[in-house]
Amino acid sequence: MARLEDLTPAMAQRLRELDCPVYPSAPFVAGGKLSSRRVAIVSSAGIHRRGEPPMMPGANEFRALPASLPAADIVMTHVSVNYDRTGFQRDINTIYPIDRLRELAREGVIGSVADTHYSVMGANDPKQWDALADQLVDRLRQDRVDAVLLSPV
Repeated sequence: MARLEDLTPAMAQRLRELDCPVYPSAPFVAGGKLSSRRVAIVSSAGIHRRGEPPMMPGANEFRALPASLPAADIVMTHVSVNYDRTGFQRDINTIYPIDRLRELAREGVIGSVADTHYSVMGANDPKQWDALADQLVDRLRQDRVDAVLLSPV
């Protein structure tokens, strides 16, 4: 991870001046035990199926990742001088912990793993994500997902 002091002064200043949204910290829904929950992953790593068009910075979209998709068929188009892709190249679970979710389901810690997971491009303006979030929530509800593991990159 890059530190502000490692960036050019202009880039560091630009990042310091970004207007970041503030969200309430109180849960807005109640739910059952984790052991009965169906869990999906939402990653901001800009990952997608091999052969799909790259995810571009600023693109307000998500990509669906079937749970059955082999790791070798997942690519990352999140490119930044501030991001080290080594972890992803060594173990996809660093950004998309699908194998860990499967283990938790086998152990009974979670109820089940969703059929489909999702990725967005993290290099985007969060203020424009409301409509995208609504679409994503609709998809998650269709898959009966009631818990989401956010994997920020």
